[in-house]
Parts: sequence; C-alpha cells; structure tokens
Amino acid sequence: MIRAVISDMDGVLYRGKNLIPGAKDFVTRLLERKTPFLFLTNNSEQTPIDLKRKLESLGIEGVREENFITSAMATAEFLRSQKPGATIYVIGGGGLASEMYRAGFSLSDSHADYVVVGKTSTFNFEMLKKAVRLIEKGAKFIGTNPDVIDPAEEGIEPACGTLLAAIEAATGKKPYIVGKPNPMMMLVAKRHLGCHAAETLMVGDRMDTDIVGGMEAGMKTALVLSGVTTKEMINDFPYLPNYVFNHVGEIDIEKLGE
Repeated sequence: MIRAVISDMDGVLYRGKNLIPGAKDFVTRLLERKTPFLFLTNNSEQTPIDLKRKLESLGIEGVREENFITSAMATAEFLRSQKPGATIYVIGGGGLASEMYRAGFSLSDSHADYVVVGKTSTFNFEMLKKAVRLIEKGAKFIGTNPDVIDPAEEGIEPACGTLLAAIEAATGKKPYIVGKPNPMMMLVAKRHLGCHAAETLMVGDRMDTDIVGGMEAGMKTALVLSGVTTKEMINDFPYLPNYVFNHVGEIDIEKLGE
C-alpha cells in the first residue's frame, strides 16, 4: 500500500510556465488526504520559496516550503559532510548560490576547494575558463544533477549535464553528481518523510533519473509521459516502472494495485 509520494516537478507538474493537465488535481488529492509528500527536483536554480511561489502562480495552493527538496539542497548537505566551511566556485542560478551560503561556504572565482555546477542560462566562456583552471589547480568537480535536457514550453532546452560535459571535455575530469539518480537524494527525501521505501511512490518523467533512482531506493515507481520520456522510449531501458500514466492527474494512490 502506498502511504507517501515523492514527485519530480519539471515535466510532471509543469513544463516551463505551463501547468500540466491534472497536476492541480493530483496535489489537491495529496493535501486533502493528508498524504505525506515531497517534491524532489534536480532543479538547482530555485529555492523552495521560489518553487512554492511558482506553483501558486500556476494555481496550486497549500504547498509549504517543507514540501520541497532541490538538488542544490542535497549538494550543500553533501559538501558540508565532506568539508565544512570550504571555498566554492559556483556556476548556477541564485538557488544554488543561496544554498551554498546557507550551508556556511565561502564563494570565490579565484580559488576554490570545489567547483559546483548547476543549470544556468547565463553560462558563458569566461565561466568555463574559470572552472577549467580551478579544477586544474586541484578543485574537486561537483555537479548538482546529470540531466542533459529539460522540458520547456517550446520543446526541450539544455540542462546541467550539458554544462558538465563541456567542463569534462576540457579537463578530462568526471564530476561527482549529487542529484537524482544518486541514492543520496532519495535518502534525504525518505528521512524527511519518515516513511518506508516500500510504501513510497516515486513519480517522474525521466527513466534515467526518477525511475531508476526510485527503483534502486526500493520504492514503487510511476512514469508520466508529460515530460522527457515517451512511451516508445521505455523499452530502451533494462528496467521498467511499476506504473505508466499519460499525466500526473491520472494517479490516485488509493487505487494503485487494485
């Protein structure tokens, strides 16, 4: 029996600035039934308050900041366990820089213990050059998430993995990636929810992050076809989701398994 839900956001609740059909009904059911839930997103650009306000702007009310965990938050938690007070060069949005500050790190573009990379639309050659030189000097290379593309209103757009690939090509160094499908994200989420993995449903639109991450954490998995993965792509993977839905509005956890 499913007692808790962990759900992705991009491609599940919305695409860019557009709400996906059924998303509001899905969240409303979770709130009305008092189902424990978390939105676990590889988006490192925005903070929980940003994400809460985004949902409100799309008509989804009642979600709290505590209902969100981002890859930026997981990355900050990981680095704090490795080297508290480290100096970091950040390539990413305001949400990533904010989480680094909150975790007690110093930010610098001239010397750094870590180069931390997340998605950002402002990525440029100067950032690439700084990252490469810092890594050459010994800075550890960290990625918030591996997603190469993200769903957008007009189709798809480059994501964090694309930036990581450019830096890896120039340095020959592979990044350590904290976000999904790294089990660390799932462990953080389970700890926040306080539920057993076998009683938790992971909902996502990506076979290579959401579904494999949930499966490896021992959760039930539900793929929605409203984002990156199409029905035809499912058989390209050596594992399958427990459930497949056209969109999140079709998911009623009380009926799963009937």
